[in-house]
Amino acid sequence: MVETSKKQWYVLHTYSGYEDKVKSDLLSRAQSMGMQDYIFRVVVPEESKVETVRGKKEEVEEKVFPGYVLVEMVMTDESWFIVRNTPNVTGFVGSHGGGSKPSPLLDEEIERILAQQGEPAKKPTENYELGEEVKISEGAFAGMIGKITDIQPDKYKLYVSVDMFGRQTTAELDYDQVEKVSD
Repeated sequence: MVETSKKQWYVLHTYSGYEDKVKSDLLSRAQSMGMQDYIFRVVVPEESKVETVRGKKEEVEEKVFPGYVLVEMVMTDESWFIVRNTPNVTGFVGSHGGGSKPSPLLDEEIERILAQQGEPAKKPTENYELGEEVKISEGAFAGMIGKITDIQPDKYKLYVSVDMFGRQTTAELDYDQVEKVSD
């Protein structure tokens, strides 16, 4: 088992327009090559913009850093090789060539970028299970206790069913918006 405390965020340079393809290729390569303990999250930062198209206002997703992809990984020779040789990746930002390893992003840099994306910089330490009771600590349902009906660990989201006005209502919550109910 790899020491996950060594995982850090790095910036990949890609061909412009291929950011989403690089993300999906890299995640599938990590899975197929057994590198899930070395390559964790891949993020293509985007922001919503309102544009006028043919006289109509439309909300579109625009890349914040065109030509760049963020990857959370433990840097080893093997993980570096797999990421660097993913199709449409031209290299790591902060690498000085000649096979040198790149410099990771600073914690405050990645925290700011991920906060703008609505993602936590650090993976939550709690593990939740379907059917588990949790107390909601933030938001409209704060103080209520509900049961977990769905878990999306890649997005750090929980779906919790609460009783409201005699009906079951499902709330979408972040991991840090709930607490385990002590037995």
